[in-house]
Amino acid sequence: MARYISLYSGSSGNCSVVEENGKFIIIDMGKSARLTNKALTELGLDVKNLQGILVSHEHTDHVSGLRVFLKNLNVPVYTGAATLDYMQDNLIVPAHIEMHDLSFNGADIGPFHVSGFETPHDSVGCLGFRIHTEKGSSMSIATDLGMVNEYIFENLKNVNLAVVESNYDVQMLKDGPYPYYLKSRIASNRGHLSNHQSSQTTLRLIESGVDKIQLCHLSNNNNTPALALQQVALTAMANGIKIGDHVQVKVNRRHEITTDTEF
Repeated sequence: MARYISLYSGSSGNCSVVEENGKFIIIDMGKSARLTNKALTELGLDVKNLQGILVSHEHTDHVSGLRVFLKNLNVPVYTGAATLDYMQDNLIVPAHIEMHDLSFNGADIGPFHVSGFETPHDSVGCLGFRIHTEKGSSMSIATDLGMVNEYIFENLKNVNLAVVESNYDVQMLKDGPYPYYLKSRIASNRGHLSNHQSSQTTLRLIESGVDKIQLCHLSNNNNTPALALQQVALTAMANGIKIGDHVQVKVNRRHEITTDTEF
């Protein structure tokens, strides 16, 4: 089976891996190359089997480790057109790295087929990803988005695993120390998903047949894993679904590897 593994997740940095039969792709790299390489070594993943790197968008918590990581490697990077241009203009990856636009037809990346779908976020461009493996497994991931419309939901559903942002608790954000402009930005339709928004999306995914859900990109200041999971459980229960019966829900850990999920 394929595996999804979060190396670290949150506003301080995001990086995850999709692996099947030893070959793997990386999604984002928002912390140092040293830390990322350490995590890959702990997982027994050799960079010689790395097929490509997906980049959702250009914010530092998704790209800050890329330049050093790729300095002595020749691994292609895949992202949307606007993000691709921004990364090239700002030298976010070394000049020798091939970069590919995922905006339209997707791409075959080793044994994986990946397509991108646009998500609303306050960046030059932002993509979620649908990933199909050689052996027929599938997953979707959307890490940064202010809302879920029908286009996004269609791209999240009909998979074995869905990874969805659950960034903030509404009350914690309201009562927290952030200035008003930042609170407004986070809560906007081009900001991040709240626990409530995420739980509504999760419910729809479960009702559509997705039985493995992973919550990602939790805020350190405006959320907790317990609150995010509680909101999902309460929303599901209100609709006659008990998490844990036939549905698995996990939260990606902020600074550490999250136990891998087979899909």
